Amino acid sequence: MKKIIHTLNAPAAIGTYNQAVQSKGFIYTAGQIGIDPHKGKLIEGGIKTETFRALQNIDEILRAAGVDKSHIVKLTVFLTDLRGFNCVNESFKAFFGGVEYPARSTVEVSGLPLGAKVEIECIAFV
Repeated sequence: MKKIIHTLNAPAAIGTYNQAVQSKGFIYTAGQIGIDPHKGKLIEGGIKTETFRALQNIDEILRAAGVDKSHIVKLTVFLTDLRGFNCVNESFKAFFGGVEYPARSTVEVSGLPLGAKVEIECIAFV
């Protein structure tokens, strides 16, 4: 009982996975990095811009499923350097616009695909 979610407005999967899967009232996205979906390349500008683009990619995936960022319940953020935590917070403020923020975990990792500085995965309700 699952539905595969796919949109051309978010980066195509670069491996053996789907952009998102919907099951039992929830949407689970694959981790999103700051790839421009139309150019297929990681955007420049550092952790703040990568974070904002990753959040936009998540929103596009959710829109393909018929919901939007207001349905996000939990985000998990993976950073290659926790010193970028404040930049992530700034992007979250800009993206969510001061509305209710979802729950979030942030962890440091040794590396991410394509040399990204941040990756974000999402759980949202339908």
